[in-house]
Amino acid sequence: MGQTSKERLRDYLGQLPPQSQALLMRQFERAIERGEDTAVATVVLDLLRKIARSNDDGERPRSGDLARFFFRPLDPFVTDGGVPLRPGMIRRASLFPIWQWVAREGAPEQAREYETAMALSSEPGPEAEAAVRTLQLAAGEAIMKIAGPGARGDNQRALARIGAPDVVEDLLPIGLVLQAREAFDGLASRLPTFMRVFDEAWINSVTDALNVPSLQTPQLLPFALSLVVQRLAAPWQVVRLAIKMAASDDELRVAGTPFGIAVSLALHDMFCLADNLRKDIRRGQFASVGDHLKALHDAVRGLRTELDLRHDSNWGKQLASIRADISNTLQSEIDSVPGRVRRILRQRPDKDIPSAARVDMAEVEEVASLIDFVAVCRTYASELAINEVTLRTYSDLQQYVEKATESLVQSLRGGDAKARAYRQTQAEAAVRFCNVLFGEEYSSLMKRAVENALAAERSAERKPSRAS
Repeated sequence: MGQTSKERLRDYLGQLPPQSQALLMRQFERAIERGEDTAVATVVLDLLRKIARSNDDGERPRSGDLARFFFRPLDPFVTDGGVPLRPGMIRRASLFPIWQWVAREGAPEQAREYETAMALSSEPGPEAEAAVRTLQLAAGEAIMKIAGPGARGDNQRALARIGAPDVVEDLLPIGLVLQAREAFDGLASRLPTFMRVFDEAWINSVTDALNVPSLQTPQLLPFALSLVVQRLAAPWQVVRLAIKMAASDDELRVAGTPFGIAVSLALHDMFCLADNLRKDIRRGQFASVGDHLKALHDAVRGLRTELDLRHDSNWGKQLASIRADISNTLQSEIDSVPGRVRRILRQRPDKDIPSAARVDMAEVEEVASLIDFVAVCRTYASELAINEVTLRTYSDLQQYVEKATESLVQSLRGGDAKARAYRQTQAEAAVRFCNVLFGEEYSSLMKRAVENALAAERSAERKPSRAS
């Protein structure tokens, strides 16, 4: 076929509606597979593909967009990493290598049809929805052949071409979730958006929603329970499903049911909460510490109250390890607070204070946040194994700050005038600490005492000058 003929054919094909172009592409692809007039079919198919791609590179769906729409059923289960993986989770880093394998080897024909359907409009329409579902089913079937229970034992080389061991580990769960997309969509539609308290009525409703055979398999039940966890105000309460299914709070009976995995999900959520708490404390970010502590306190108490856990069992050891980790994290930070308070409020001799010295008020606010942190820890100390250290530290802080504030007020009434500005900033810091430890009323009283002491000292300084 000459160049002029090709150009005329290209112009003709370019004038066709996108739906007609897609239909022709599918027909010529099938003709090539059957071996019918492959020379002409190859030329026309090549022109059609160029037309679909060449109008504007921006009009062609990007590979990332194609993969994102394809993996949309996995969105509730994808994690960015940073925490140990548990059943019911999929690594985000695994998605793109698996998409590349699906498009290259797993289901290449369905992938091309899907890409063509996505290119027809800027927003995915019914054709794209149908094409992506076809591809998801074909990809799931291909994954089962290579990684499913009936897969051949000599597939290691093929699996290695897909990606690293972590990617291969995620391959089977991804295939199963894609195949069960309708079941998960149905479960998501039946679950309430938010359950503040997971009481008997909600437990019965969720149990009915989970009563789908395809979701009861050991591989897919953790994903179904993950959807439930995301709707709970207190994720640890998912263990109530396991207790209901076992009709007992005995650990052995609960572990003997498929729903025993719910306890592992709750313990994993607690581990992640404890890890976030530790990171926030190390960064000096205390805004969310109170919420983390409350959630951990309630979870520990809930598991210990509602489950009859044995100390030497796997679950019992995991819970003890989480409590110990929380206790160590909190105790090391709590122990550091009195020293930082003393460093700010300690009265040095006047001769050791430079004339331009001031207390850093940014550090004062940071230490005030730490004192408030100790107060919050005191509220939740019993379940988090920090009762003794928290009560002792808080009592020591109250006694020291009260005495130091009174002493600083007295020091403002005399002493070297050059050191008074530093003493004043110390007194202001003490008032700030009093606000956290004793409340607004007491701190206002101490603030007035500081103002009165400064006013009296200024008045005493003015009297000699008037006499002269």
